[in-house]
Amino acid sequence: MAPDILAEITGMLVEIVGDEYLLAEEVTMKTTFNEDLALESIEFVALAELLHHRYGAEVDLMGFLAEKDMDAILAMSVGELVTHIGRITHASLARTAASPAAPAASAG
Repeated sequence: MAPDILAEITGMLVEIVGDEYLLAEEVTMKTTFNEDLALESIEFVALAELLHHRYGAEVDLMGFLAEKDMDAILAMSVGELVTHIGRITHASLARTAASPAAPAASAG
């Protein structure tokens, strides 16, 4: 699952910063957003939006960042985000599998 998430995040980063600045094969789990990618705050906002569209409201990048202090944010790696998304999507899949099918909402 992690390689798939890493590939999706890499694609999002290429979309945000442009492939002339970021080659997809350069992004690894150890790549840092600040030191390696030099992502600016507006680019984090764009990434948050793309993550929301791809994974839903449960993957809240800004909420995830809000739980960290400034040093942790500056040192955050792509791998930390991949792990965070993996935990959330895995938990979401587990809840979906455990719950009975929801009845269709009535139009009325």
